[in-house]
Amino acid sequence: MQIEDIVDLATYPIGDDAYRAQAKAEFDKTGALVMPQFVTQTAIAAIYAEGLANADKVFSKTEEHTVYLSAPDPAFAADHPRNRKVVSSKGCITDDLMPGDSALRTLYNDPVFRSFLCVVLGEEALYEYADPLSSVNLHFAETGQELGWHFDNSSFAITLMVQPPETGGQFEYVRDVRDADAGEMGFAAVDDILDGRTEVSEIIADAGTLVFFRGRNSIHRVAPNEGERTRVLAVLAYNTEPGISLSEEARMTFYGRIR
Repeated sequence: MQIEDIVDLATYPIGDDAYRAQAKAEFDKTGALVMPQFVTQTAIAAIYAEGLANADKVFSKTEEHTVYLSAPDPAFAADHPRNRKVVSSKGCITDDLMPGDSALRTLYNDPVFRSFLCVVLGEEALYEYADPLSSVNLHFAETGQELGWHFDNSSFAITLMVQPPETGGQFEYVRDVRDADAGEMGFAAVDDILDGRTEVSEIIADAGTLVFFRGRNSIHRVAPNEGERTRVLAVLAYNTEPGISLSEEARMTFYGRIR
């Protein structure tokens, strides 16, 4: 499968400089870029079939964590927003289980697509992970599964909806809750969000929708899947430096193995 079979290039001319500038301007303004039907339905069907073929290898886990994705800080009380726990539960298929000719892998490695990402994200270059598990993942959320509120450690995330749930499972976020570089953690705002006192923005994506999101300072979650249909989401993960691996601790947490 070639890139023109995977991406709707008529709607999304990702090699065109003017279109790239327009996409970057929108992303810079909002911190989220949503591209419905970016990937063709033929390619989505193939990606979903690949996931089903490896369903017996899905690693599933439910865990409690802080919204900061770090260990509780004993300097704060257990009910302080720094230490309050949320729940995340999902299944995952890792990069090494993706077929060599997978549409996801073709998209991930395509030079025009990667160049487009660099322009939109404002990066000089993007690189795959050095470890064999982390670059391309398929996430599965069954009924009741969710990703709890959190901030990302990385500055950006790129996801592709493969199969949306029947109901629930929407992506929810609140922009600019903290300033991690300045050490401002936004504790009061986090408390309000966890207690449901804050209005949130949401993204409801159909199959084939590509989403760029800056989650380092904008708190976000995936609401519980309320339907019977499994939510399937591809995550395309890049680094801004070559030769970087996800830590062994993180790989054990996310994938249940290190290689």
